[in-house]
Amino acid sequence: MKANRKNVRETALELLENIEKNQAYSNLLLNRSIEKNSLPQKDIGLLTELVYGTLQRKWTLDFYLTPFIKNNRKLENWVLQLMRLTLYQMVYLDRIPDRAAIYEAVEIAKRRGHKGIASVVNGVLRRIQREGLPELSNIRDEIKRLSIETSHPEWLVKRWVNQFGFEKTKAMCEMNLTAPLQTARVNTTKTTVKECVSFLEEEGFSVEQSSILPEAIKCLRGNLATSTAFKHGLLTIQDESSMLAAHALGVRGDEQILDACAAPGGKSTHIAERLDNTGKVISLDLHEHKVKLIVQNAERLGLENIEVKQLDSRNVQEHFEKESFDRILLDAPCSGLGVMRRKPDMKYTKVEEDLVRLQEIQQSLLEAVAPLVRKGGMIVYSTCTVDRSENQETVRVFLKKHSEFFGDSSFSERMPEAIQPLIDDFELQILPQDFGSDGFYIACIKRKVE
Repeated sequence: MKANRKNVRETALELLENIEKNQAYSNLLLNRSIEKNSLPQKDIGLLTELVYGTLQRKWTLDFYLTPFIKNNRKLENWVLQLMRLTLYQMVYLDRIPDRAAIYEAVEIAKRRGHKGIASVVNGVLRRIQREGLPELSNIRDEIKRLSIETSHPEWLVKRWVNQFGFEKTKAMCEMNLTAPLQTARVNTTKTTVKECVSFLEEEGFSVEQSSILPEAIKCLRGNLATSTAFKHGLLTIQDESSMLAAHALGVRGDEQILDACAAPGGKSTHIAERLDNTGKVISLDLHEHKVKLIVQNAERLGLENIEVKQLDSRNVQEHFEKESFDRILLDAPCSGLGVMRRKPDMKYTKVEEDLVRLQEIQQSLLEAVAPLVRKGGMIVYSTCTVDRSENQETVRVFLKKHSEFFGDSSFSERMPEAIQPLIDDFELQILPQDFGSDGFYIACIKRKVE
């Protein structure tokens, strides 16, 4: 048991180093590490908890550590990471005794460094154990306190407070510190939700039907991507918020649909399923490796009404006739501020200027796809962010320029009942705390008939 645990902590330490040094996405590195080391299920849970938890609370941990470290700059990065990792266990994991966490940290320090480093690690952690943690309540500025308390950049907390108010921002920052449940969409062209749940339970998974969407399930135990049901195309891993985009489109049989920024194909395949293998979904993406992902997903799910093209959607007018689509989904590139629970490291690398640059790309994409939708047709604009500049402001700039389009308030009727109270006219902004899903935005824009 001790050897396994030690291995897990050392693996967690290496991952934390890689993520910070190479600014690599934690979710991708973690998955690769699990596959490479063939870790047993019980260790996968601990490794995930240690990596995500330490990342999610990095600035809070640094606030606690700083008074106990004499010269932070002289410390090698891995030593600081080791102390963060150990302090995370001491503060947030009740099931791991402090003495066990400290012992493992000292042993790792001996192996990675020398007795002197091990002595520093031991001294800092023992002193924290004796003297207790500094009080966050001593930070008088409420923006700064919330920033450190929830490890979110101060500029972002301030921005969100201006947009949503302090209480909603606090709830969102706190929700971003929690692990999301895995959710999946059942492929109703192949099976029913009830049958799929039965298959998964027989295989040893613990799942339940979503209370939000009729085709969604939540996984309480296990990784559905490893299931036989996934392999046989009975389900797709997708967040509940993301599934709402296909509902907003309100597709009917035998229509021509454009998914302008489609990879990895979750929304394209959902639209194709809702078309019940009629009509056609044209799925575009700029990158070859992402295009392959869409093809693989469509083949796994047995969907034959998806055509995939490698194409920059800003150039769509060179490849398609005007008014050639009934409906267009533009799930635009965005800051991803709604998915911080899945990628906790992103909050340390984002800067405010990123949002301005992204808004320009989003507007150019809307301008490009607009002429391709027929009169009376619809564009659904969506993002996985919560920021108004990328969402409401982007859409308003477009509508101001294009009098031939208007916001379609009737889209509320197409949405699941549980979602309807969150809809404001022709827009839907989901915050992570609303029902535990990703932060997500949807706007329905309709082209006038005349």
